[in-house]
Amino acid sequence: MPIRFDHKPGLVVYLTAGDPSLEATRAIALAAIDAGADVIELGVPFSDPLADGPVIQRASERALARGTRLRDVIALADEIRAARPAAGLVLFSYLNPILRYGLSKFADDAAAAGADGVLATDLIVEEAGEYLAAMSRVGLAPVFLAAPTSPDERLEAIVAHSRGFVYAISRTGITGKQQNLAADAAELVARIRRWTKSIDGGLPVAVGFGISNAQHVAQVAEFADAAVVGSAVVELIEGATSAQGPDAAPDAVGRFIEGLRLPHATLTR
Repeated sequence: MPIRFDHKPGLVVYLTAGDPSLEATRAIALAAIDAGADVIELGVPFSDPLADGPVIQRASERALARGTRLRDVIALADEIRAARPAAGLVLFSYLNPILRYGLSKFADDAAAAGADGVLATDLIVEEAGEYLAAMSRVGLAPVFLAAPTSPDERLEAIVAHSRGFVYAISRTGITGKQQNLAADAAELVARIRRWTKSIDGGLPVAVGFGISNAQHVAQVAEFADAAVVGSAVVELIEGATSAQGPDAAPDAVGRFIEGLRLPHATLTR
């Protein structure tokens, strides 16, 4: 099914699969969807991340220590798809695990599990020919990152090859909670819009990196289609699990997602 955002703004929620366990991640994902998340990004834990801040690094380390691998994340996607057929579902990975799994096999298995799209965070569009062919063959939506430092030529190529949505990085650097939304975000989305407008139906733009509260989400609503919330959710899971155990994490995440929606309830359909 195509990725869509039924609210303004849409909410994309990132989870590190396998932290604190695969069973807990499933319950957390379902709670987030029921609370208003339009898309779940299932993060594949990776030992050598480039863009992840300390919160997501710790989550990946915990998930890897429990033995979580790409095949487990694909199986988890299958379970989430069966439980919530209408939710958007994106596999979020560095390229290395995908290549070790086998690009063609990964595409086949991800599509069979019901994933809508894939974001390979360290794959640049200029070197993505084989990857794009594999995604197209099975109907998966490739999602690419666009940064404030990206030249116009790259932004045009990113839009041309993205499906589902474009992920606009609000600032340079690593992921993590921020007090204020970077001013670069609105300017970057405006630049991306030069090309998304020409695509049938308009390709949505989601803004991420540093979004951690309802105020940020409301700001994003003024210039983009969706907000991506990652480190704030992963940190919440870490805290709830540490204080009360993994069973507390789904309710904590659900309440948090509902809180992100409250300021703009009048904008939802």
